Amino acid sequence: MRVFASVAATPAERQGPLAGDQLVTDADIVMDRAFTLPGSPEGAWPWLVQLGKQRAGWYLPRAVERVLPPSRRAARSIEQRWQQLRVGDVIPDYGGRHETFTVAEIDPPRTLVYLSRRGRTMVSWSITLHPAPPAAGGQRTRVRLRLRLAPVRHQRLARTAGELLDLLTIAGMAAGLRERLDVYQPLVNR
Repeated sequence: MRVFASVAATPAERQGPLAGDQLVTDADIVMDRAFTLPGSPEGAWPWLVQLGKQRAGWYLPRAVERVLPPSRRAARSIEQRWQQLRVGDVIPDYGGRHETFTVAEIDPPRTLVYLSRRGRTMVSWSITLHPAPPAAGGQRTRVRLRLRLAPVRHQRLARTAGELLDLLTIAGMAAGLRERLDVYQPLVNR
């Protein structure tokens, strides 16, 4: 399906190192995703830095969000209150009532790495932005995401159900971000 192919990392992207790889060195599970957004990394960065539960939410396309209660829909604008993020900040996560991510590394507008512990499993989530070759519409940004987990007790379940869940959530987020960036192009992208 096209929507899932749109978040597939290339073989080179899957093999190349990313910031945060050192946080979960002997990962049992590694999930790589990548997608391209319109505009520059500087234009995409504010959207990604405000991601999260009790923040801007998890971006989904308008057609999907229509079925959600208004209080559960993601932000459709950049909110200054969520733009200040520092190493050590704790962000609530949708993975469970008490689950969180801690900012482990941040280098605007290129790198954001989160770290979390789920039971005995360490989880790192790296988001990196790079300029992509320009298209007819102008600048573009390649967003790479890597989730690393270890130790993972039920690896087969993580490789099937976990991979599917990750694929669905990242495909939804990528589509929601593209929709927002097509509508809201900050001056930095022009």
